[in-house]
Order: sequence, then C-alpha cells, then structure tokens
Amino acid sequence: MSSSNIETVLQEKRVFPPSPANIKQANISGMEAYRKMVAEAEKDFEGFWAKLARETLAWSKPFTKVLDESKAPFFRWFYDGELNASYNCLDRHLKTQPNKVAIIFEADDGRVTKISYQELHKQVCQFANALKSRSIKQGDRVLIYMPMSIQAVVAMQACARIGATHSVVFGGFSAKSLQERIIDAGAIAVITADGQFRGGKEIPLKPVVDEAFAMGGCENVKDVFVYKRSGSKVPMQEPRDKWWDDAIKGQPETCDPANVDAEHPLFILYTSGSTGKPKASSTPRVAISFGVR
Repeated sequence: MSSSNIETVLQEKRVFPPSPANIKQANISGMEAYRKMVAEAEKDFEGFWAKLARETLAWSKPFTKVLDESKAPFFRWFYDGELNASYNCLDRHLKTQPNKVAIIFEADDGRVTKISYQELHKQVCQFANALKSRSIKQGDRVLIYMPMSIQAVVAMQACARIGATHSVVFGGFSAKSLQERIIDAGAIAVITADGQFRGGKEIPLKPVVDEAFAMGGCENVKDVFVYKRSGSKVPMQEPRDKWWDDAIKGQPETCDPANVDAEHPLFILYTSGSTGKPKASSTPRVAISFGVR
C-alpha cells in the first residue's frame, strides 16, 4: 500500500498545556520565551550559537570563529576551539554535585541501578585507561555492540575521553551488519558483552561478534572487550579477547581528557539499512563532531 492510500481515522486536536510549576523550571519557559529565542537566532544566528556554546560548554581552548564557510558546502563550526565531550558530561559536575544521580537504569528483569556522577566518572576513567593500555588513541575507531546498560554509556564516554571515535551498533543486528560496520568504520577494537536479555530471553552477543569476524575483513580489530552480562560461557580468543573486569583491574581512577577540536568526530552512527544489498563502503552513515551542531 502506498502512503497516498493510507486513511487517517483520528484527528487529534486536544492541547495539553504544562503546569505552571513545569513552565517555571523549564529551560524554555513557555511559548513567549521560545518565540523570543527564535527571533534572536533569526536576527544573528552566529551570535546566537556562539552565546549558547560559551554558556553551556566548557572549552579547553575558546573558539574565535563561529562558522567557517570558506569550503562550502563543507561548513565548519567552532573549528579552532578545543574541548572534550566526556569532560563536559562528567567532570564539570564533580565540584558542585558529585553525588547527584547521573543515570537511572532499569534492566530487563525490572532491577533498577542508579549511578552518581562521581562513580560514573571513576568507571569511565578506568575503562579509558584500559583502552589506552591497549594503545587505542585519539582518532582511532572503536565499535560498540552492547546491551542496554550503564556499561554501554561508560564505553562511549571512555572513547570520547581519549578522543577515539566510537560507533554504536544495535545489539539486535546480525553478524553481517556488524561485519559491514566494522569494515566501513575502520574499527581497531570492539566492545561487546557475552549476551543480553530481552523479554526474559537471552540473546547472544559475543558469538555474533565471532561470526562477523569469521566472514573476513575485520583483521584490523586487535582488541575485543567483553562485559559479563548474561553469565553464559562464550569462546575467548587470547590475547585479542579480554573480559571487561580484567581489563579495568588495577587501572587508575583518573584519566585526563584529550582535548580535541570541535570538528573532531565524536561518533559514527549508521542507518538501519538501505535498499538492495550494498557493499560495506556504501553503508549510509552520519558523523557527529565534538562541537555544537
């Protein structure tokens, strides 16, 4: 059925205004404030974004140029400024609210885990140091194939902390999809888990990684970090494969953030697929930089 033949059977016209309390504490307190902000952006969009960038982000090296259009359509934003995404997410909170809850995670079985900024910072630094101990550095590509978990956030933050570009692949994707993304991203490391749970059922992850490697083309991957989530026995190939807990054991709880320019790629996000059977190099992707977009 084409989209032109779809009949709309519900016309929703109700409006649910927020409570006065929510309006008061919101970042944009109502339509009047929103329209004022839009008008400000339309009047001077470079000045508007420069103000937000300076007020909401911590820069290790302040930018002097907001937008470089000299190589249009390859525009560059805040390109001469330097910062670190992990620092902006974590370190800036340590002095004022270290014990505030940063993440509330509810697992498949309903168990709830809460982690503070301070504890999350510690775990991120330990895993970042584990990556560095394997010579993973700024500019390298790391593929993340993990279950929904706090550790998935730790993995992403750790990559950002050392300036490595990460690419998250949905844990339900096939070995072929995984292999294509490993090749296209040029990944030198993979972060995964033994398995995950969905609807009470265990779904393997590490075996899917091994299957992707068996298809060929992933020879650049030198390290595979495996988080123990399901507890199932999985094959481990030494010295390439290492358990998460073993990798962070003895690692320092601090790690200086790598300051990179605002156009440095933070992560690569692939679309879920495309028509036909494309080669790995043609897999659609989007690269997001460290700066504001």
